[in-house]
Amino acid sequence: MRGVFSRQSMDFPSARQAVLNVLRGARAGDLPRLLQWMRTTNDFDEFTSSNDDIILRSIAEDLRDCLPKEAMLSSEHLALQKLQQQTKPTVHIDAFLYDDDCIDSLCEEGKMSRYYCLTCGSHRTAPLEFISHSFSISELKFLFRHVLPDLTGKVVVDIGSRLGAVLFGGYFYSSASQIYGVEMNADFCRLQEVIIAKYQLHGRIKVLHADICTQASLLQNADIVVMNNVFEYFLDSSEQARSWKFIMQNVRKKGSLLVTLPSLEKSLSELQVDIQLSQWVEALPLDYDMFFEEVADREALEQIHLYRIL
Repeated sequence: MRGVFSRQSMDFPSARQAVLNVLRGARAGDLPRLLQWMRTTNDFDEFTSSNDDIILRSIAEDLRDCLPKEAMLSSEHLALQKLQQQTKPTVHIDAFLYDDDCIDSLCEEGKMSRYYCLTCGSHRTAPLEFISHSFSISELKFLFRHVLPDLTGKVVVDIGSRLGAVLFGGYFYSSASQIYGVEMNADFCRLQEVIIAKYQLHGRIKVLHADICTQASLLQNADIVVMNNVFEYFLDSSEQARSWKFIMQNVRKKGSLLVTLPSLEKSLSELQVDIQLSQWVEALPLDYDMFFEEVADREALEQIHLYRIL
């Protein structure tokens, strides 16, 4: 719990007064330097980061309590059908809700397995394929603290916001002024609104129950657009192509950024859509070695791609 409580715990009024007493006790000539240091230092990161992580884990726990273990709803007809059609047995494990420790605990309790039987009744097993439609907390921290620039005054749009992981990550890990989630599933919109109300996040987050193809103005004004595994499991091929074409036509603000998982090339490779990526975006390299989060999955981070709109 480092960073949440000091060794001698104080309530907010006492802690505030203690900070003011320190400032008043500084020599007059050093006070401007002290204030400048407080405005610009990274020395406070351990306190804010710890609290942000804890709140996000609390949100994930609240959402787990509202959802079945696989975090998929009966209203997701196409997604459920596509899971069943995978060549290898595949299960949806939402990375925002379940980190590796959670999965290990569920496996130990016999509530989940990482393997499936190749021959029923034998000891021949193989790893299950896991898929997630959300970023994990460590991936969100990587995205907002290391991949994206300072978002002060910026507008973030998450297409297919689902459980709201990007919205909540953007709220706690960035200074974005407005964070919009666009989600077609009304059940998931209601879940996001429950969390927004409980944690009082209304000031910067707004959820829109809508098809992204009705949100031209929002996309045209976005500074950051995030798309995590957004269409493949939820739309048929023709609808995917229609949505991508609409996005390409409206995400046009020069210098704005597009975050995708998987890459644009992979998402578009099997669709009949005429999008010339070289005329629309420029791929930007990411430095994964600058991210020292112990729980981060390097392979998962490498699936995140960043593009600048030309």
